[in-house]
Amino acid sequence: MEKLLTIQDISSITGLSSYTLRYYENIGLLCEIERDENGYRKYSKSDILCIDFLIMLRNTEMPVRDMKKFADLRRQGDSTVTERRELLEAHQENVFNQIKQLENSLIKVNEKIDYYKNLEEKVK
Repeated sequence: MEKLLTIQDISSITGLSSYTLRYYENIGLLCEIERDENGYRKYSKSDILCIDFLIMLRNTEMPVRDMKKFADLRRQGDSTVTERRELLEAHQENVFNQIKQLENSLIKVNEKIDYYKNLEEKVK
């Protein structure tokens, strides 16, 4: 039998606050979380995998509205698999663009570091 975890456990594991976890559930990013006889949330391993995926989407700056759209499509079942793939491919393109921007910014930072190293040598 799978050990179910509390919201505090999940908060510690994922780094998300219990408020954020409840918010994600309330807006439909997470499927309804199982509850015990006292009404406390009990998270499963599959819930953790879903939360990890949501964290990855947020870390790559997917808007919550797109995350919600993806979650809604997932709940509709296999008939939406193409739409989900297309949504992720659009997000993938955004991530590639972010990486390109970061690479360009890193080039500028490296140039500035080199500039200051050269300036330090002149001052010595």
